[in-house]
Amino acid sequence: MITKEMDQIEKDLTTICSNIPINDKTTLDVLCHDGNGQLVIIQLNVSQDDVMLLRGIQSLDYVDKFKSFLKATYSKHKIDDKEKPRLILIAPSFSDAVRRAVESMQGIHVDLYEWEYLKLGDHKGLRLQPISTWKPMEKPKEAKEEKEEKPVEKKRESKPAKKKEPEPTPEKKEEPKPEPPKEEFEFPFPPEEPKEEKEPEKEEPPKRRLKLF
Repeated sequence: MITKEMDQIEKDLTTICSNIPINDKTTLDVLCHDGNGQLVIIQLNVSQDDVMLLRGIQSLDYVDKFKSFLKATYSKHKIDDKEKPRLILIAPSFSDAVRRAVESMQGIHVDLYEWEYLKLGDHKGLRLQPISTWKPMEKPKEAKEEKEEKPVEKKRESKPAKKKEPEPTPEKKEEPKPEPPKEEFEFPFPPEEPKEEKEPEKEEPPKRRLKLF
C-alpha cells in the first residue's frame, strides 16, 4: 500500500525494488530514487519500535557500499551513485528517544513520517504526516566563495545625497604691487658760461645839503 502512496511521501519517487535482505535480522523494505537520482531507503513498521532506526541505518550503510553495483544492475533507472543515500522511516508513532537521536545525527539524512489508516465507507487509505525532516547543516564558506555562489542582489538605487555647495570664499583683493621707482632721466644742461667779474662800484661821497637861512 505504501508503494501506491509514494506521492504522499515525496513527489518524483520511483520504486526500484523491495524486500531486500541485508542480514539475518534486517530487510530493506523499499528502495527507490528521487527526481535527482539520489537513492532513497524506506523502512516501514506497523508499531512504534526504536529498533527500526538501527535497521534503517544498517540498510543505509549497505546501499551506500553497493550503490555503484545497483546503478549497473538497474540501468533503466537514473541512479546517481555519487550522492549518498538517504533514509525515510514510516511508523504509527516514534518515541522521543528516536526523535532526539535523528535530530542529533550529522552527515546522515533521515526523515520521520507517521502513518494513519483511514476508512470512510468504501474508501480507505493512509494518511502520512512528516514529523522530522532533515536539514543540511550550512558549512561556513570563505568570503570569496560566498561572493561567487550567491546571486548578486539588485541594490535599490538610492538617491544621491545633495552635496552642500561650498560657501563662496571672499575673493582676496590683490594689493597693488609697488612699482619700482622710475629712474628720472636728467637732461644735461649746457655748461654755464663764466660770469665776468664786475669791478666793485666806487662809492660816491655823500652830497652835502646846503642849508638856507
